[in-house]
Amino acid sequence: MADFYQAYQITMANEGGYSADPDDVGGETYKGVARNYHPNWNGWKLVDGHKGSPTFKQDLADDEELQQMIKEFYKSNFWNVYLLDTFSSQNIANEMFDTGVNMGTGRAAKFLQQALNYLNKNEQLFLDLVDDGKIGNKTIQAFNIILNNGEEKLLYKLLNVLQANHYLEYMGKSP
Repeated sequence: MADFYQAYQITMANEGGYSADPDDVGGETYKGVARNYHPNWNGWKLVDGHKGSPTFKQDLADDEELQQMIKEFYKSNFWNVYLLDTFSSQNIANEMFDTGVNMGTGRAAKFLQQALNYLNKNEQLFLDLVDDGKIGNKTIQAFNIILNNGEEKLLYKLLNVLQANHYLEYMGKSP
């Protein structure tokens, strides 16, 4: 089964540390957790407690309680919502986790449902899924059917194509 910590390490390599960019709509951000979107995250108390220190950013990195809170935040909000512990493909779990962090959990789930439907051969393998952005038993069953059919690599590529297409559409609207 897929391992959260593998996916977490890959995604965190791209999320960086602390940022307070005034042009970022998320506002103050720590390891990808934006204060404007998650103002009630308990980690902000710890971040605020380190402010004013000449070694502020290093203090954040060294704060074990804060690092544990970050892991719990991501596991709860971006791993468990997809039931990724049940996925037999680490690569697909990594992709779902990373896409959810960067584009939202609903969008990542819709991408998975759409990709599974594309591989469904006109409903020969299962009834097409409703791409509602919610991972449940039907999506998990369809996922397992596709994997058992030897289509993991193609599913992974389709997820990347859907993600890229979304970014291209976004760039077209907001160059």
